[in-house]
Amino acid sequence: MIISSSKSFDEILESLKGENNIFVIGCDVCAAKMHTGGEPEVKDMCARLEKAGKNVVGWALPIGTCSIHSYDSLVEKNTNIKKADAILVMACGSGTSIIAKLVDVSVYPANNTDSLGGIYQGNVFHAQCAMCGNCTIADFGGICPTAQCPKGLLNGPCGGSMGGKCEVNSDMDCVWELIYQRLEKLGRLDLLEKVIEPKDNVEDNSV
Repeated sequence: MIISSSKSFDEILESLKGENNIFVIGCDVCAAKMHTGGEPEVKDMCARLEKAGKNVVGWALPIGTCSIHSYDSLVEKNTNIKKADAILVMACGSGTSIIAKLVDVSVYPANNTDSLGGIYQGNVFHAQCAMCGNCTIADFGGICPTAQCPKGLLNGPCGGSMGGKCEVNSDMDCVWELIYQRLEKLGRLDLLEKVIEPKDNVEDNSV
């Protein structure tokens, strides 16, 4: 699940400066679960924009804004999108990018895309995956140090972790403490003896 957070309304208004006929698009998947782009948030945004003097021509709530197939599918949801001079997207960066490919007017994001995370037992977990394209979490008991260690360390904790807490953020558990506990529970502490090669994060653009 994509973890998103709402931009401040002042920032949104500043980005929409000079735009009058606004159409708002939310997302009924990730953003809805994060309460950054579901129906209540979209309706509230429309009301706030109207109060700020904008003309909101309509809104739509696709099931997944990042997987809309065509402009016509947006029109089917609300034909008033044809009246829009600008689109405000309350979804992740991927959803905003897709909308921008489908319309011929300016597109603005209402959210910041923070990380790839998930929800478990009602709790939101941030930065569960770094989308590096080379998944090795089986070596770490299903926990990704690339995403969850601020230093991206793959072969154990740094010298600054103290009492099971992260050196960079003392309010956060050291991911290597969590990895150790998980591997101990699984009876796989032997995996800690494996030396993990650094990941090649340089993109090859030669092809």
